[in-house]
Amino acid sequence: MVRIEAVFFDVGEVLVDETREYGTWADWLGVPRHTFSAVFGAVIAQGRDYRETFQVFRPGFDLAEERERRAAAGQPESFTEENLYPDARPCLERLRASGLKVGVAGNQTARAERILKSLDLPVDVIGTSDGWGVEKPSSAFFDRVVREAGVAAGSVLYVGDRLDNDIRPAQLTGLATALIRRGPWGHILRAPEVEQQCLFTLDGLADLPTRVAEHNAAVG
Repeated sequence: MVRIEAVFFDVGEVLVDETREYGTWADWLGVPRHTFSAVFGAVIAQGRDYRETFQVFRPGFDLAEERERRAAAGQPESFTEENLYPDARPCLERLRASGLKVGVAGNQTARAERILKSLDLPVDVIGTSDGWGVEKPSSAFFDRVVREAGVAAGSVLYVGDRLDNDIRPAQLTGLATALIRRGPWGHILRAPEVEQQCLFTLDGLADLPTRVAEHNAAVG
C-alpha cells in the first residue's frame, strides 16, 4: 500500500448535485423533467455518451451552441453553494486540515470554473477541461492531475462517480481511486473488474477523511 498525500475530486455528482441543472435543460428543450431524466438514464445504461440525450428530443442539437443561446437569453448553466452536496465542503475542509493537498478537477466549462473559484472552496487546486485544454478520459488529463498534486501518481486519490470517465482512466494512469455511488452514473454503471481495484467505494463523502486517515495509519 502507498500513503495518500493528495485527494482530487470530480465535480458533477461528486461535489455538485446536478439535478437542478439537468432540470433546466429539460425546461429549455420544452420536455417534462421526468421524461428527460428517464431518457438520460437509458442513454447511460446503454453505454452511450450522455449528450446523445439531447439528440433524442432535438436531432442536430449542438450543446456548445445551445449553452451560448441560454446565456444570451439570461438562462446560463449555473450552480451555487446550495447545489453543493451537504457533505462536500466538510469533507474538503477535513482533508485539507489533515495536511493533504486537495484539488478539484473535472470536465467543466470555463464558466463552471469561474463559479467553482467563486465558491471559495477549501482546496489548493481547481482545474477544468476548458482551462487545461484536455478532458477526461484522456490520460493527459490525469497526468495533469498528478503534476498539480506534486506527488507520485500512486499517492494521489481521485474521487469520481463514473467508472468509464473517472475511475478506469485514473487507474490506468496509476492513481488510487474512490468510487462514489450517487448520481445516475454512480448507480447505473457497473464494471466489477474496475470497481475491485478501487481503494474505497463510497455512498457519500462524510466518511472519506476518516477512511483516508485509517489507510495512511495502516501504511505507516
